[in-house]
Amino acid sequence: MGSLRKSIGVAAIAAAMGTAGLVATAPQAAASPAPCSAAARACVALGAKSAWLMDGGAVTYGAVPITSGKPGYRTPKGSFKVTYKDIDHWSSAFNGPMPFSVFFTTTGVAFHEGSLSQLSHGCIHLSRDAARTFFDNLAPGDVVEVVP
Repeated sequence: MGSLRKSIGVAAIAAAMGTAGLVATAPQAAASPAPCSAAARACVALGAKSAWLMDGGAVTYGAVPITSGKPGYRTPKGSFKVTYKDIDHWSSAFNGPMPFSVFFTTTGVAFHEGSLSQLSHGCIHLSRDAARTFFDNLAPGDVVEVVP
């Protein structure tokens, strides 16, 4: 009962403050919990078209909507580590911008800002806000898990 009372109190305070009391949350792509292990700092569920940031098995951000690799360029599944980040990367292979890139494979697959309506060449496309959040919260060496 205490947590319900606390939730109602927080909602009442936010309502009294107007929009200034609201906290920004990630757009929801799926209601299910992240399907990755406690080792993951980032989790991608290709089938759910969703990604999360995590800490010790707990979701800290997301689920957010994603797009992934199209036929012939499927996003690899498995456990990876962030290799490097580039806030303003330009893909020489595909001649295009990759803002807020967080690379996690040795073949150039990254999280980055990209279309949520078109499939990629293997990367995980995120909205601008989500890409910035992933960029700001992931570091080289962090575990990224990509599941079916």
